[in-house]
Amino acid sequence: MDLKVYYQRMRQVEESIQEPCVVLVSLETPDGGKAGVCTEVPRELAARHIVDGRARLASDEESREFRAQVAAAKKEADRREAASRIHFAVLPESELGSLKGGSRSSKQ
Repeated sequence: MDLKVYYQRMRQVEESIQEPCVVLVSLETPDGGKAGVCTEVPRELAARHIVDGRARLASDEESREFRAQVAAAKKEADRREAASRIHFAVLPESELGSLKGGSRSSKQ
């Protein structure tokens, strides 16, 4: 492999990508790469994977769908995280007793 040609090709692919981050769709590779997995990466990394034959740029529709799925997953994760927070309040003993259904007896 001629490294000069390899890096020239990487620069060409990188320059052809307009956005700073793009969605890639993986391709099946002989070393076990699974086809069809989407991921968002910086354009430098995208260029490397494209030149190496490990991925291709996602279509506009695939990109929109992937980003919508990521946004929905983030929203759900935020909702679950908010629901799992422990909520507590500091109450005076007089109010605590009324919540328990009676006044609190003191030890003698």
